[in-house]
Amino acid sequence: MQRNAVVLLSGGLDSTTVCAMACHENRRVFALSFDYNQRHRVELQAAREAAKAFQVAEHLVLPIDLSLFGGSSLTDPNLPVERTVPLEEIGRHIPSSYVPARNTVFLSLALAFAETRNAEEIWIGVNRIDYSGYPDCRPEFIAAFENLANLATKAAVENGTRFSIVTPLLDLTKGEIIRRGIELGVDYSTTRTCYSPDQQGRACGVCESCLLRLAGFRDAGLTDPAPYANDPLV
Repeated sequence: MQRNAVVLLSGGLDSTTVCAMACHENRRVFALSFDYNQRHRVELQAAREAAKAFQVAEHLVLPIDLSLFGGSSLTDPNLPVERTVPLEEIGRHIPSSYVPARNTVFLSLALAFAETRNAEEIWIGVNRIDYSGYPDCRPEFIAAFENLANLATKAAVENGTRFSIVTPLLDLTKGEIIRRGIELGVDYSTTRTCYSPDQQGRACGVCESCLLRLAGFRDAGLTDPAPYANDPLV
């Protein structure tokens, strides 16, 4: 029997790979993206293209303006995105691109979406190896949220539903993620990962997100097919 699953789909490399994995595992996918007034809103078009390519059951783009809170270079135009950080330094501190409580907010809304779509699984592309030091990407956070989901919902309390937060990328390197995506037919030329794209939507090639992505393609022995405004550093 095909199971329903909510997939958090940003339009980036990781989340698009997760969507491909969920479809490959015969899940009926309900994709959820967020328009949170992020400076890299070009990723939303990439999410729409991915949802169409994988023929998901439903794709909802939910507006939620996190720029009203500020506190992140992704939502506050007055805060610069960190650039040209050495790869070995990425993850040693929480960068300016951290959006306060973003994954907590996103997973909470995904939980509501799951409860209304009879989905017991929420798939998210968090990773503890090639990541930028965000505290809401850690396994401890995922376990805590899964416990919350099974305490705070009608589906769990009255109907016996057991929600699972599925993290298929958790222990994979970026190179391994890319190789798996290629096996599943992901077109990475349509994905957008950069935190500071230009007006044409081309990646900057120097922010932390770009550096991790480029290093992943290098480790996979491939060239990143996404467009860049300048020659990337890695």
